[in-house]
Amino acid sequence: MPTPFRNRAEAGQRLAQRLLAYAGRPDVVVLGLPRGGVPVAFEVARALEVPLGVVVVRKLGVPGHKELAMGAIASGGIRVLNDDVVRHLNIPDRVIEAVTAQELRELHWRERAYRGDQPTPDVRGRAVILVDDGIATGSTMLAAIAALRRLEPARIIVAVPTAAPSTCDEIRRVADDCICEIMPEPFYAVGAWYEDFSQTTDEEVRDLLDQATTETTTAQRS
Repeated sequence: MPTPFRNRAEAGQRLAQRLLAYAGRPDVVVLGLPRGGVPVAFEVARALEVPLGVVVVRKLGVPGHKELAMGAIASGGIRVLNDDVVRHLNIPDRVIEAVTAQELRELHWRERAYRGDQPTPDVRGRAVILVDDGIATGSTMLAAIAALRRLEPARIIVAVPTAAPSTCDEIRRVADDCICEIMPEPFYAVGAWYEDFSQTTDEEVRDLLDQATTETTTAQRS
């Protein structure tokens, strides 16, 4: 049985060891999925000594069961639906559109809150390491990949501490690679593989992004 991670920071440190081939490369950028993916991505970016940014994605939760994703949206008008969930629960189009509109407002707010006046990270022609704290249904990660593809990166490498083996196989079909530290079977849920899975706040996300920017700028000057 795999050993659970103490917290997201340790998960990022362990995950970074699987990504050392990308260390110090000027064509590499790490992008975390807020909120929980950013503490993991911060440790990966720090270990590899590459820049850190975010790609904002919002899960489309099933009304009354918001933890269950019926899809996800990302910047650039990207929407990915989980057809199996939509079909199984017989979710009408009007409900999907209402939830999408609500989450789109939240997505725009978070983009401003996390980035401020900073532009979307330039990923054209670069290798992007896309990090979250784990993958459950895969909808959020699929939306992030679709959004990034429009920006023409050279490669998209999905890197997560934990996910089900079948989910990693699904991600590999649309990403250039998927690296996962532990793939338990049965999987249950992302939080089951962390001793501390407390919620990451917006303030923590901003602080980690600011700290990463400061460290990158200092390293470039030295």
